[in-house]
Amino acid sequence: MQDAKQLPAAPKRQKTPGLSWSRRLMNFKENSPYLLMVLPAIVVVFLFNYLPIYGVLIAFQDFMPGDKILSSETIWVNFDNFTRFFSDVQFWPLMKNTFLLCIIGFVIGFPLPILVSLSLNALKHKHAGKFFQTIYTAPHFISLVVLVGMLQLFFGRYGLVNNLVASLGGERVSYFLEASAFRPMYILSSNWQDFGWSAVIYIAALSNVDPVHHEAAMIDGASRFQRILHVDIPAIMPMVSVMLIMSIGGLMGVGYEKALLMQTDGNLEVSELIATYVYKRGLTGIPDQGYATAIGLFNSVINVVLLIIANTTSKRFSENSLW
Repeated sequence: MQDAKQLPAAPKRQKTPGLSWSRRLMNFKENSPYLLMVLPAIVVVFLFNYLPIYGVLIAFQDFMPGDKILSSETIWVNFDNFTRFFSDVQFWPLMKNTFLLCIIGFVIGFPLPILVSLSLNALKHKHAGKFFQTIYTAPHFISLVVLVGMLQLFFGRYGLVNNLVASLGGERVSYFLEASAFRPMYILSSNWQDFGWSAVIYIAALSNVDPVHHEAAMIDGASRFQRILHVDIPAIMPMVSVMLIMSIGGLMGVGYEKALLMQTDGNLEVSELIATYVYKRGLTGIPDQGYATAIGLFNSVINVVLLIIANTTSKRFSENSLW
């Protein structure tokens, strides 16, 4: 038998030499203005987002105001605070109220800015688009206290709505005392306040669409709706994916301020959220800060899990993800 011909050995790969220190220093000097611009943001994020993580240790302690977080007298209770919350009679009502408020607000509020941005971008008169954009964005700068005061003027017992009902022979109803009215007022007012501001991101993405694509579609006989469907929407899909991931990641992160301002004895059964419960247990009455911190940490863990699931799903089915 003849020996098989030996194939020539593959040439060894040569490692690409890394950047020399002189080159790295030169790159640093060239980019130093940009690095200086980013530095204040890094400092702020470190001080207000990373440094307070040290306080998470309170969730595993029997902590009282005035105690040191780490000392020889620190009383560690491990996961007892979490066990207390899971066995608390308020656990399931709090989860239900928070989840319903967040998920309904998300279902209504997430697509609304997209529709508004597409509508404004489709206007032929750009000055009218700028005018409506200003009108839609202005409510974002109204403080929550003023917003709740406006709701009182409209839906209070002697507000505008009740005055109209009374003038027509109806009975006055204080909507702030009705449990069934809390979620619609909260969700719709929040969406009214934020949809214009959220639409700015998509409007900026639509401004990068090359007009040539629209001209080519018009030559092919595409209608305005078809151009929105096949030109505008694909252009903003990467931004939609990123915003969707971030929105799902913060789904359970509703704040306590607005809910607390709208909270009354009549709607307490639906307005008591995880955030308001944490505020009350941690800062009012006899504070139980270890317990409140444990509840807040549990809520944050849920948000992190939702963020990872949303990012993994988006990465699997599309090319867009946060990491």
